[in-house]
Amino acid sequence: MKLKEAANKVEDGIEETLTYCDFPSEHWTRIRTNNVIERLNREIRRRTRVVGSFPDGNSALMLVCARLRHVAGTQWGNKKYMNMKHLEAAMEDASLAG
Repeated sequence: MKLKEAANKVEDGIEETLTYCDFPSEHWTRIRTNNVIERLNREIRRRTRVVGSFPDGNSALMLVCARLRHVAGTQWGNKKYMNMKHLEAAMEDASLAG
């Protein structure tokens, strides 16, 4: 095998990689991805590119914080990312079985 070190790395990390499988299947996609964070970062990047260059770091920080406050205060910030009822049911089942 030419990639012995890479194969060992994959083997060593397989349990950690599949940790999301311990959760209800309805949550798997949400746990494996970070789409919400990526979308927020794209929005911040888009806003800061419009400005071009900032006079100082504080100005950039103020713009980013203003955008984060806006997102937190709108419906986009109030959306539930996961339905926790699935997790609560799984926890109850686990406690009854154990």
